[in-house]
Amino acid sequence: MATAPPRPTAATAADRLDAAYWSAGRLPAEVAGWAARPDTLAPGSPAKVGILDLAFAVRAGRTELVERYQKTPLQIMRPLWIDPARPDAAHVYLMATGGGVTQADRYRIDVRCGPGTRVHLTTQAATKVFRMEQDYASQLVHLEAAPGAYLEYLPDPLIPFRDSRFYQRTTVTAAPGSTVVLGETITAGRLARDERHDYRVLATDLEIVRPDGTPLAVDTLRLTPGGDRRTVTGPAVFAGHDHLATLFVVSDLRPAAEIADTLHRALDGRGLRYGVSTLPEDAGAWLRLLEDSPVRTAAALADAWRAVRLLLTGTPAPALRKT
Repeated sequence: MATAPPRPTAATAADRLDAAYWSAGRLPAEVAGWAARPDTLAPGSPAKVGILDLAFAVRAGRTELVERYQKTPLQIMRPLWIDPARPDAAHVYLMATGGGVTQADRYRIDVRCGPGTRVHLTTQAATKVFRMEQDYASQLVHLEAAPGAYLEYLPDPLIPFRDSRFYQRTTVTAAPGSTVVLGETITAGRLARDERHDYRVLATDLEIVRPDGTPLAVDTLRLTPGGDRRTVTGPAVFAGHDHLATLFVVSDLRPAAEIADTLHRALDGRGLRYGVSTLPEDAGAWLRLLEDSPVRTAAALADAWRAVRLLLTGTPAPALRKT
């Protein structure tokens, strides 16, 4: 797994435009082979570096956004408090002002959740990775949950278009006593255009650790379709399906086996192809799902999220609207 660059200290965080901040550092070999200086806008050019740096803390009994730095094309609007069962929880929609990710784009998202905070993060729409002729695009996501924090990160699906090259690295630091619910859905491509696995490379790294560096989960994906596409449609990956969805739940609010059982019951008897397992050190559980229908995939992931939310908090999940 590629080594993530160190998070900047308070003394250097102001210089977020330095390439060392938004660059991926050491790239997977599958992506590094596509690196090139494009004859369009190069990395670091205006509108090619998107940055979000957010920090949350409890103020007057509810979770407030206390630090925000944003650079187009990434941005947020103000947090919303829309959960009638938990009016202290902040809901934030992550947005991109462009139509999608293009060649030489470099995105970085940092979210720090202080003690006792309750934060739900999602995206305004699916992340579309457009066709590329030169270079690649990348996104770095760093999530930190302090003791007592409850963080949900549930972005909409990632859709790689024909000839795209994309790398995403997600690093989660979950302190003991915190809860992190992390979801991800990857689509085989722009299915309406019959672009199933027509991208050049799609690589993702996920690492969930304790603050002292103790690993809880590592999930690595390297998809390089090639001419026959069989390398990404075999039983170890998509198994012929169009959607791959994953949900990680890191929490000590309930035993790991109980969390896993809850995830299993949420999807049992619906004819879905999925698996559930516990994480090491009784740290939680995770779910992986394969499906053909985007509607069934989204509904299954949402049902699993709602079930685990009810188990861990005793309150139902709110109805989230996206228009």
